[in-house]
Amino acid sequence: MKKVASVVAIIGIVATLVAGCGGQKAASPSPTEKKSIKVGVTAGPHAEIMETVKKIAAKDGLEIQIIEFSDYITPNVALSQGDIDANSYQHQPFLDNQVKDRKYKIVSIGKTVIFPMGVYSKKIKNLADVKNGATVAIPNDPSNGGRALLLLEKANLIELKPEAGIKATVADITANPKSIKIKEIDAAQIPRSLDDVDVAAINTNYAILAGLVPTKDALAIENADSPYANVIAVRTKDKDNAAFQKLLKAYHSAEVKHWIEEKYKGTFVPTW
Repeated sequence: MKKVASVVAIIGIVATLVAGCGGQKAASPSPTEKKSIKVGVTAGPHAEIMETVKKIAAKDGLEIQIIEFSDYITPNVALSQGDIDANSYQHQPFLDNQVKDRKYKIVSIGKTVIFPMGVYSKKIKNLADVKNGATVAIPNDPSNGGRALLLLEKANLIELKPEAGIKATVADITANPKSIKIKEIDAAQIPRSLDDVDVAAINTNYAILAGLVPTKDALAIENADSPYANVIAVRTKDKDNAAFQKLLKAYHSAEVKHWIEEKYKGTFVPTW
């Protein structure tokens, strides 16, 4: 009986040690570094910049597969579902709104560039010439819609509740001296609607695709210090994976910054 008791005791000690070691590993996970990642981008400048980032990252042993999307919603869906590993196309307020509304476990790991939103028109040359009852198109997603309204306020077309901030909606308009009609449209479709409206607030990446030059064609444009800096987003559980630090390091390289400045001539502003 004593021998049996001793064996049981030894087994118990071994089990405790094994459990202890297992618990220690669980408490401080060390994610395996990814050698190849899929990064979602929207077509146009985000995709073009990522092509340059891809070349820099390859020198650091990270392979990037670029996946292009044609809208603002799907890249976060794909990231959340694990179809891609990161995305680079959205600004922080948009990401915050998506996380809040859709309960995504997605976080930003760093800023990239600012794409200033502009106000455009094919019918007038100056916003002072906006007629009473004019139709003004803005993006229909909450964060870009609020951004457009703030820009319209800056252009003295409307006034908003002071507390509205970046979450402003049409309901927050407190003054509309020219009785302009706000038409909310999918951001990617707004350039095609320029013939049908009097004025439109257009995100720069879509303006470029439509052949518009923000610094030349916009009647009003955001300042370079706009709070709407774009970010690289990943799943929360992956934020400490070293591969994404390599992605960010490549993006923030002097080579990429120089390429952006030469390619876009100040239209897009690096944030580092």
